[in-house]
Amino acid sequence: MIKTADDGQIAGVYYGRRLTDDPRMFSNYQKETREGITIDVPEPGCFTPVLSRAEYPVYGTGDYRTPAFEVRNESNGSLLGRFEYQSHRIYAGKKDILPLPSTYTMNDDEADTLEITLHDPVLHTDLLLSYTIFRDFAVITRHASFLHHGESPVSIRRAMSMSVDFDGSAFTMLQLSGAWAREKYVKTRPLTPGISAIQGIDGTCGGCEQNPFLALMRPDASEDTGEVYGFSLVYSGNFLGLVEVSSYDITRIMMGIHPINFTWRLEKGESFTTPETVMVYSGNGLNGMSQTYHSLYKTRLQRGPWREKERPILLNNWEATHMSFDEDKILRIAEKAKDVGAELFVLDDGWFGERNDATKGLGDWFVNKEKLPSGIDGLSEKIEAMGLQFGLWVELEMVNKDSRLFREHPDYVIGEPGRFNSTGRHQYVLDFTRQEVVDAVYEMICRVISGARISYIKWDLNRYMSEPFGKELPPERQGEFMHRYMLGVYGLYQRLTERFPSILFESCASGGKRFDPGMMYYAPQTWTSDDTDANERVKIQYGTSMVYPLISMGSHVSAVPNEQMNRVTPLASRANVAYFGTFGYELDLNLLSAAEIEMVKEQVRFMKKYRRLIQVDGIFYRILSPFESNECGWIVVSPDRTRALALYFQTLNQVEAPICYFRLKALEPGMNYHIAQSVGGKKKEMDARGDELMYAGIQIPRADLTDAGGDFTSVLFEIVQTE
Repeated sequence: MIKTADDGQIAGVYYGRRLTDDPRMFSNYQKETREGITIDVPEPGCFTPVLSRAEYPVYGTGDYRTPAFEVRNESNGSLLGRFEYQSHRIYAGKKDILPLPSTYTMNDDEADTLEITLHDPVLHTDLLLSYTIFRDFAVITRHASFLHHGESPVSIRRAMSMSVDFDGSAFTMLQLSGAWAREKYVKTRPLTPGISAIQGIDGTCGGCEQNPFLALMRPDASEDTGEVYGFSLVYSGNFLGLVEVSSYDITRIMMGIHPINFTWRLEKGESFTTPETVMVYSGNGLNGMSQTYHSLYKTRLQRGPWREKERPILLNNWEATHMSFDEDKILRIAEKAKDVGAELFVLDDGWFGERNDATKGLGDWFVNKEKLPSGIDGLSEKIEAMGLQFGLWVELEMVNKDSRLFREHPDYVIGEPGRFNSTGRHQYVLDFTRQEVVDAVYEMICRVISGARISYIKWDLNRYMSEPFGKELPPERQGEFMHRYMLGVYGLYQRLTERFPSILFESCASGGKRFDPGMMYYAPQTWTSDDTDANERVKIQYGTSMVYPLISMGSHVSAVPNEQMNRVTPLASRANVAYFGTFGYELDLNLLSAAEIEMVKEQVRFMKKYRRLIQVDGIFYRILSPFESNECGWIVVSPDRTRALALYFQTLNQVEAPICYFRLKALEPGMNYHIAQSVGGKKKEMDARGDELMYAGIQIPRADLTDAGGDFTSVLFEIVQTE
């Protein structure tokens, strides 16, 4: 609910649970004024700046909290601004904001959009605030656009996608933080006066350090109860999520492009649009918030033929071979993948140029005929002849110095002339702000894809940006560099997905650095983490599920000792955790024992049986948090509650552990269910009513967990309605 003051300023009156539509709504709303409080109210009927709940706040006119925007008047250097209400309109449906990704509607009756136009008469600039309210989701999406009309240019130095003020500060802030190989750990903190913030300023991805998401939880909120407000930014570049509690106990939250190293110059007639923020309200705790994000992102962010489509079970050769392989070795691995029932073979790094290690060849997107004499086209035909689909790894945004591309075009890399240019993993960043660079990469990779039978592309990125400087950008536009870079990445994704619409793209950035809604618009799944250790993965996937649906999580079974942790976990647990994602293998199956191969075959059969429930139809609930105890648990339930699949996982075995009852969720209390539970190869069956399973729970078989190895063991529950 938005209110307009007599001086043209607008403020948010209410954001929360849906209210009854009534023309008398908030007719008694008082614009509180106080004397002697820093800045006087201009006239009766106006908002007191420091007490206002400004809808898109400005600095410099009495509100000393963080502003949503800052625009420099280039004619006199002023940073003052005051946008006043001019008009508004409401229309059915939702527009896209290309070249930025965003959520969408299939039909106009799915949503209504409000656009509010404000104008600054000194800057001669319009500000358009856009709000879309979805019919079937407790969601509001927001973004802002600036349109400049003046003869003298202006420069935008801050432009948040949204800002919301709440009365009171009794919130807990939840964020997803970590590092490489421990992405999206759940972190919480109570709000106090001052600023709490998350950010990503590495330039090229949302980052594993902080994900572009945060939530505010009321004091009584839990996984299943209480009010939660979620904020998720549909963007893959530098971002800021900020929460500020004022001295008058007003909580302001805003999210958008990070103002560090950002400016955007507008000449007459030019415009700038911010990325979209997806705001979710839940009255049913964190699970309610997550389920809204899952449903929206599965159906109204992911696009194309892979939207809501079961994902193929794959085998990736990376951990089996790294870059040391030839065609015969690849074919032997693929043949074994076919034998166990896999559907897709993915050839990872090392197939191109002189790529025998990480120091050379990157950027040379033509096949290495010494390794693959049949080429990618010939290899893909042989893989398909086995009955498998074929996939390929690429890293299109980077280049090695030791490469043909760099030798021919050293100017293609970013960096200021005369300064040292840092490398990461022996790589430089290509300047995707330049269309000729994007075109060159596009043409190279299209020649590979067009000539082969490719069903899947894994698009990797293995370093952050440094020395961000565009050699072709004029001085006054250098602050636009990082955002223009992301527009270049999005543009390349757009062209490739349009030219090859049937290909399944998976985003990857040394694992989960670039796991964000912006990427999901183009790549409907993301490699969740390079860390494939089962014990670490329960934490990583648990945290990722706060925002992202299971169908978007790349999850594989890898060999032990684990490459990242040097830890040995049971094969059953590795699969049990990986089921709750896209599922696949990252190892050489030829090295497994006969007994292990039989287990793998059973795992593949199991996933094929349940993947539609897990990935498409099911509703996901978290039960036990691995961040709070030695245990983790979750469940996926069909919409009609007739089928479910649940996982219990323990980290370390315990001596004489207390009896544990695993209480399931979201079943029908009066419904009868048959439960098959599996642990360490042992299977037990039982029948019970839904209320018993949820309120009394299922006793965890401690002795069976010990027999199965103790540490890092798990129980998988198949739950089906009976008459």
